[in-house]
Amino acid sequence: MNLIELRNVDKTYHLGEVDVPVLKGVSLDIRRGEFVALMGASGSGKTTLMNLLGCLDRPSSGSFRLEGVEITELTRPQLAALRSSRIGFVFQSFNLLPRTSSLDNVLMPTSYSTQRVGLRKLRLRCRELLESVGLRARLDHAPGQLSGGEQQRVAIARSLVNEPTLLLADEPTGNLDSRTGKEILALFRQLNRERGITLLLVTHDAEVAKHADRVIRMVDGCIVEDSDAEGAAAASPDGTRSEHAPIPVRRARNTLRVLTGAARIAFQAMRRNVMRTALTMLGVIIGVAAVIAMMEISQGASSAIEVTVSNMGANTVLVTPGAPRPGSNASESVNSLFPDDAQAIEEVCPNVVCAVPVVRARASVIFGNRDWRPNYLLGSTPDFLVARNWTEMDLGRAFTDREVAVGAKVCLIGQTLVRELFGERYPVGQEVRIQNEPFTVVGVLSSKGANLLGVDQDDILLAPWTTVKFRVSGGGGAGSRPRTTTSSETAPGPTLTERLPGVGQRVRSENVDQILVQAKSPDAIAPLIDEISHLLRDRHRLGDDESDFRVRDMAEVSNALENTVRLLSGLGLSVAAVSLIVGGVGIMNIMLVSVTERTREIGLRMAVGANANDILRQFLVESVVLCLVGGMIGILAGRATSLLVGEIMDWPTQPSVAAAAVAVAVSVAVGVTFGYYPAWKASRLNPIEALRYE
Repeated sequence: MNLIELRNVDKTYHLGEVDVPVLKGVSLDIRRGEFVALMGASGSGKTTLMNLLGCLDRPSSGSFRLEGVEITELTRPQLAALRSSRIGFVFQSFNLLPRTSSLDNVLMPTSYSTQRVGLRKLRLRCRELLESVGLRARLDHAPGQLSGGEQQRVAIARSLVNEPTLLLADEPTGNLDSRTGKEILALFRQLNRERGITLLLVTHDAEVAKHADRVIRMVDGCIVEDSDAEGAAAASPDGTRSEHAPIPVRRARNTLRVLTGAARIAFQAMRRNVMRTALTMLGVIIGVAAVIAMMEISQGASSAIEVTVSNMGANTVLVTPGAPRPGSNASESVNSLFPDDAQAIEEVCPNVVCAVPVVRARASVIFGNRDWRPNYLLGSTPDFLVARNWTEMDLGRAFTDREVAVGAKVCLIGQTLVRELFGERYPVGQEVRIQNEPFTVVGVLSSKGANLLGVDQDDILLAPWTTVKFRVSGGGGAGSRPRTTTSSETAPGPTLTERLPGVGQRVRSENVDQILVQAKSPDAIAPLIDEISHLLRDRHRLGDDESDFRVRDMAEVSNALENTVRLLSGLGLSVAAVSLIVGGVGIMNIMLVSVTERTREIGLRMAVGANANDILRQFLVESVVLCLVGGMIGILAGRATSLLVGEIMDWPTQPSVAAAAVAVAVSVAVGVTFGYYPAWKASRLNPIEALRYE
């Protein structure tokens, strides 16, 4: 039964405008189980014929059948599947993968096998093959640790791992000494007799050819001598074919196993050049670290903004003086808000929880021989603590409405004043002096800490607004004016003047610096702003387009801060994107270099059954693994950077799982995007040219 049938095969190479004929009308039959030596001088065409028989190349014309299958009609993937399942190669230069163990070298062709065999069974088969060629003690040795004969034995075991029917050996003893060469030839004879493998030995040495059962001699692309021509012709009279063998089909393989194998190869390639790998990943590491750091810092800042706004008071609206009323004089432009405006807002607007007047002052607070000037010296009512979410006292009590009414000289202080003025002394009941006025400390506020801008919110003194206005700020002033009630002020209940009988009419004419209003809910803020605007325009006798006040939602402050943080984060992410692009270009460059350096390896993989998709996937996985490793290092570096920034600059940071997920996704995207072209270029290599590459 014929394994190989060639009929009038020609092969011509086109070198520019010159045609170079290499094979000329070659006809040949090789029976199954034969040991054939193909002899010829350099340039005789024997290697080209071997490449055709190994399905690495196609004839220019003629017919080539392997096990009854017409090879000239098969596609590239089908040829790759045939090489994987039917053909084994033994090369003169061994072509072993460097820095890879003997066992893994033998295992490599199984990655492209058409058989469905578990990895454990495959490793056991590889171990048995190495033991059968006398390498039981060399399973874990890399090629650099083996002699020439041992390397060739590994190559022979590799050629047998997929159980081929045809074994092609190209000058297998050319790089060996005579004794080792005889051992290898004896091993070939043993394989031919015991396993029934059809063996084609390509050589120019007549002594080597004597070990074969049949010798075919070639000269100038033609067969000029065949020691068993009659027997070969008799085996297949009139060109009758042997029974057709099915074309092997690449079965669907376990995706996880394929990717795991590709990743393992990628790590092996990275270990070969550790320094180059590290420098290649540097761009990705910097880019991913910048992404992580910026996202964690911006997320921490956003959380800090939420805390700050909450500390300033949940759902609060701030009413401040605005432009002077049309037709008013300059003195009336100093302030246009009055205590009874706060009373009216609280009683008339349905979406209000409370509205409190606020008076600000700047003065030093003195206790004994200690002097401290707080960031905030405010006067208000007890409801100020409600509006600011500050109802919990650390020590003592809050002042009362009655104390506001009579202008009592009492105060609440924050933790900073306690530390700076009293030290270890108990503050409640102590007397401090402000503008030479004695104030009794009745309570200590709970701690709020610094806001996002770094201002200490605990550096505060709070007293009744009447006391601050008339005892600290100096009373009325340019902003004072008489007030009259309009018909629109119809809200029920006593006026602020009636509620503060100890102060009298003077309170009605005194302005305040701002009014702090708390809404019932976040959804009520927008309608509340409209309600306040309409009410104050009516009270101040202004037209619909006129205002001598401003109404600000504290969410606007939060949004402004968040927009600033978002802008800075965007700039940082832009820098990170540039770093990732630079890193991606570096990876593309290194992968192109890797393709060039590993051209012979690519040719070897194609010879043992890898198709274009296998090579494409392998180099893509290597690129992605390179970026993923860089991304993981970048995540750690970014986290460390955000912690360092938080420690040095006292800037809030917050770990972000989303940032890590984004970093991984970006790493994969960079690996695929910038690794595709080198991978595609590798997959388009011609296996013959790749094997010859130096």
